[in-house]
Amino acid sequence: RHQIAGSLSGGEQQMLAIGRALMSNPRVLLMDEPSEGLAPQIVAEVMSTIRRLKEQGLSIVLVEQNPKLVFDVADDIVILNSGRVVVEGAAAELKTSGVDLRQHLGIY
Repeated sequence: RHQIAGSLSGGEQQMLAIGRALMSNPRVLLMDEPSEGLAPQIVAEVMSTIRRLKEQGLSIVLVEQNPKLVFDVADDIVILNSGRVVVEGAAAELKTSGVDLRQHLGIY
């Protein structure tokens, strides 16, 4: 509570950023790579927070390169390649559709 933001860990900084964004009572929260550089346990905490915010009715636009994280929290997914939509659809449908998303995500 009385710590300088620059001295916080990566996960603490991410939670602080989320908290600061929520102070303005937004209708939509835009998050860019919230898992970047974080330890797996901290990523799980951040994603749990994102999931809770979604359950409370907050709309979230999540930009993330880790598809496992996205599929666990997203309703809809849009995959871009060079600024163009290459895949889009409901997360649940894409997860079970058999579409090989690895080629679009650079995972081989």
